[in-house]
Amino acid sequence: MTTDPQLRAPLPAERRTALLAALDRDGVVRVADVSRALGVTAVTVRRDITQLEREGRLVRVHGGAVPAAAPAASAAPAPSPTSQTVGVLVPSLDYYWPGVVRGMEAEAREHGLRVVLRGSSYETPDERPALQRLAEADGVSGLILAPRTDGTRGADVARWLRDSGLPHVLVEREAALAPHREALESVVSDHALGALMAVHHLADLGHRRVGLVLSRESPTSRKIAAGWRAACAGLGLSTEEHFERLAPDRRNPEFPGAVTEVVDTAVASGTTALLVHSDPEASAVVQEAMDRGLGVPGDLSVLSYDDEVAGLFSPALTAVRPPRAAVGHAAVDLLLKRLADPERPVHRVAISPRLVVRESTGPVRPG
Repeated sequence: MTTDPQLRAPLPAERRTALLAALDRDGVVRVADVSRALGVTAVTVRRDITQLEREGRLVRVHGGAVPAAAPAASAAPAPSPTSQTVGVLVPSLDYYWPGVVRGMEAEAREHGLRVVLRGSSYETPDERPALQRLAEADGVSGLILAPRTDGTRGADVARWLRDSGLPHVLVEREAALAPHREALESVVSDHALGALMAVHHLADLGHRRVGLVLSRESPTSRKIAAGWRAACAGLGLSTEEHFERLAPDRRNPEFPGAVTEVVDTAVASGTTALLVHSDPEASAVVQEAMDRGLGVPGDLSVLSYDDEVAGLFSPALTAVRPPRAAVGHAAVDLLLKRLADPERPVHRVAISPRLVVRESTGPVRPG
């Protein structure tokens, strides 16, 4: 994310307030994320963290900070020799997933469980070897995992889970067993509902041309697109009034060109609002629009899907916030109930996100 040099740099008090707000919301902040979102150097962010630590407001950790009030490891219930261990495998240990994992760890502490966390990768072609190592090396009683479910991978992992005999819960993923499509236990954010809420918010502001920008590699994109289409159909917004673009991953060299194309298309088509997944993509679109002299939200309203760092950007981005911590809590709760009663019916839990209205969305400009 780049920052317009003409924008006013946030004052120290504003930076620290934004940093603490993100910490309160997500339970952790990363120097790189705050630096990028606020348009200041990493050195400046580290100084702010150091000052806030002196004031007792947070605790520094490698690469960022955690709340000072977070329960210390010594304060957690000490696992007994017979306590159970939960294995967790997620595709990332930085963006999005830390909030989910913290919810798992908090719920596990309540029950004296030990969590063994492993990270995979969105590029990992097959998670089964990692799951096998987790199950064998750590002697887990059950698994919570977010595997890739596209193509044949989902079916392969589902079969492995069935054959392992371990209780398991999918988190932010859904899968089923062939041949009868028996569902696996799962906890997900209702991303389709989140997208529907976003489009309704923009329509309430008078927008009739609402574009959708998706992350090409994200498993969340399909559900966001479904909610967007359902909202457009329910509100009578025709497909001719909208456009959809798949943005390359922000680390891809093609990313700047894709952002330029999104803004080009919005201007040419008369689109006045965009729903963008996720925060870095949304902030890049806003920056491109402002670099061209477009007002945000005056000429183009932008609503982000994720709310990881949306509130730190200027203007602060209206965003849909998935219930990350709640998903983590519910996943551990489901696994505990499965361990206690192996014959209980399969549960699939969908938790609603929240819409957080900020500065980047507003009424359609007359004329």
